[in-house]
Amino acid sequence: QVQLVESGGGLVQAGGSLRLSCAASGISFSIYDMGWYRQAPGKQRELVAGIRRGSRTIYADSVKGRFTISRDDAKSTVNLQMSSLKPDDTAVYYCNARSSTVAWSIMFGYWGQGTQVTVSS
Repeated sequence: QVQLVESGGGLVQAGGSLRLSCAASGISFSIYDMGWYRQAPGKQRELVAGIRRGSRTIYADSVKGRFTISRDDAKSTVNLQMSSLKPDDTAVYYCNARSSTVAWSIMFGYWGQGTQVTVSS
């Protein structure tokens, strides 16, 4: 049974930082591409950051220079370090695992239950 469990969400003031973590089980983590997506109320789910096996990364333009995605294959975890947070970053953040090189724009693979991030102005 595949499980992706996110942690680290919460309420933070604009300009602050948060670190999200996702612990995976039930998959051969090192061969999976991992991503963080978010969904704000009334909006579609969107890619925030992705990291391929081999650690090649991709970021949404809106978070470049502020967010950093990383993975630890030994611990089967993927992290998202978020800095200089803005109210527009408020959303539910979801961890994603995908077993093949599918475009990040396609909603595919396994999903966590989500963790709320709220940035106050």
